[in-house]
This record gives sequence, structure tokens and C-alpha cells, in this order.
Amino acid sequence: MNKIRIGAIGAGGFGLFALQQFLQVEGAELVAMAGTHREAALAMARRFGVTETLEVESLLQLDQVDLVYIATPPFLHYAQVRAALEAGKHVICEKPLALSLAQADELLQLARSRDRLCIANLMQRYNPLFEAVRQLIDSKVIGECLHGWFDNAAGDEGLSAEHWFWDRSKSGGIFIEHGVHFFDLFEGWLGKGKVVSSQRTLRPGSGIEEQVQCVVRYGNGALINFYHGFTQPARLERQEFRLLFEHGELTLEEWVPTRVRLRAVVDEEQLRRLMQIFPDARLDVLESYSGSKRLARGRHKDFDTYQKIDLHAGLEAEKMRRYCELLRALFADQIAWIADRSHQRLITEENGRNSLAMACAATQLAEPGG
Repeated sequence: MNKIRIGAIGAGGFGLFALQQFLQVEGAELVAMAGTHREAALAMARRFGVTETLEVESLLQLDQVDLVYIATPPFLHYAQVRAALEAGKHVICEKPLALSLAQADELLQLARSRDRLCIANLMQRYNPLFEAVRQLIDSKVIGECLHGWFDNAAGDEGLSAEHWFWDRSKSGGIFIEHGVHFFDLFEGWLGKGKVVSSQRTLRPGSGIEEQVQCVVRYGNGALINFYHGFTQPARLERQEFRLLFEHGELTLEEWVPTRVRLRAVVDEEQLRRLMQIFPDARLDVLESYSGSKRLARGRHKDFDTYQKIDLHAGLEAEKMRRYCELLRALFADQIAWIADRSHQRLITEENGRNSLAMACAATQLAEPGG
């Protein structure tokens, strides 16, 4: 396939942002647009030189549309994805793929029966830091991963009290609308997990869900805590990942991680391997050990140490530039599969399904009596 012709549904700010990245991938072409907010759709059409915006039904009937990109609010996803698949189109949909696991399974069964693409836009695994952390965990260079957390103190300045985000019938709630990214990321690092506890906090006087947290146990026994709170002024937003290992601790900053800090005690071979995993890192040596001081002990096990280190990587990286790179990488990966079904994708239909399953489990468990 020399060209992949896109029909876009949804004309919000993120839809514009993502399309700007998709259309930089060789072979991508925007041929039609439909928007639920007419004024925004017209402005977006002018940006891309599309002469008119269509109704969704009309867009899906166009033979010249190969792939439909859906960037509407979550409560519209199921019906729009289903209609696109029934029209024979490939689909990339903003997360979540649907508001329930049953809906997602129905969509994926339909996609398989039609041999069509049907993915949620979960782009985090295309981050080079995803692969570096995966190597760190799998290699056990600094021991087993024992515990971790993702702490998301998000802003709500752009979310008015009337915004669909707060209406769980439209968004699915914070875990489903937002948390799927991070359930998918940790599954890529630690394998499948199970939600073992979950809570939510309602905003006083309004009854809206503003904070959620859950604990997931992964196959190696590690317990990971996920917290999302939409309570901050935008200038105080903060996101942080932390992973505790037997011999050190890793911190990632930003919800699209760009910077990494690793503090650990290592021997010579372990330090060499760490510098291979993080080749552009700045290495600060905090302490060096020799003689009997090389012996350390933890978890009732002796181990050898050479240095205590503080490693920093990604200091010059910019979050928004990285975000753009990830969107381009995801789109290129998916259209390679459309052209050649033997192509092995980093993100497949199962990512959208599995991350939604985790989010639904956390949402249900957080309910009173859940």
C-alpha cells in the first residue's frame, strides 16, 4: 500500500495534535473529516486544506478512506469504531477503545472477522525509555523489581464543571479515561497483573470523582500503586514513576517520561551493563568501596559492591518533542502492518483490550461494596 488515506472523526485539540504527527509519516494523507463540534471541525479542516467537513455516516461510506482516526469523547468510541469496522475501514481510536470490556471484545472480534486494524492510541511503549526500563527489569542488573508507583498530580484548570470528563457515563471514570496508558506501560514491564485494591475520592459538595488509586500485584509479586488526582492548577502538575529494586531505585519524570534517575550500589560488571542500557547517561559516583567494605547485605543475601552511583539520563529531552515522536512511531508501526500482515507491531489490539480490563477492574473495586 503506497498511500494510507485517513478519515478523521473528532475535531478537538488533541485530534489536531495527533493528526499533525500522523500526516508526517510517509504515505499518510488526510482525505476527509467529520466533527461533532462544527466550528472546531471547520477550523481543523482549514488547517489541513480539506474543503468540507462531513457527517460521520457520510465519511464512513467514502471508498477513498482506508483508515478512520477517532478522537471523540469516550462515550462515542464504541458506536463509531463499530460503524467504521462494519464499513470495512481500519481504525485508530483514542483511548479507551470502549467503556466496557464486553464492548471492547465485541469490537476486536469484529475487527478480526474483517481483517481490519483496531487499536487504541497507546503510544507509551514507543518511548526509548520504555525499552531501557524493560531491559533493566528483565536483566535483573540491580536485582528483582520489588515495588513501584505512578503518582499523577494532574491539573483540572481546563476541565470545567460541565466537562464530559467528570461524567462517568461519558468518560468511564478516571481509571478508564486516563489510567489505561499506565496499566499498559507497566504490563509491558512486568507482565499481566491483578488489581487487588482500589479506592476513589469524591470532590466535596459536587460528588464528582476527582482522585483514584489502586494497587496491582504482578506475576513476580511486585505491588505497584497507581494514583491519579485531577485537583491541581496546571502550573503544579507533576507525574512521577518510581521502581524499587533489590539494589537500587529508578525514577522517571513526566507522564510521557523523558528523564530518568537511577540510584544503586553495583559491582564493576553491573555498572558496565547499566551504561549499555543507558548509553547517554551522566554518571555520578557517590561512594567507592574496597576490601571488606565491598560486602553488602539485603533480603538476607550477601552481594558484592564496587560503587554507589547516581545515574541521570534524558536531561536534554523535551516532553512535547518526545510525545510527537511517539505518535509518529505508533502510526508508522500500524500502517506497516496494514501493508504486510507479517509485520510484528509493538502495540496491537490486545493492548487496548488488556489495559481496559485493568481499568474496569479498578473502577469496579473502588465502588462501595466493590
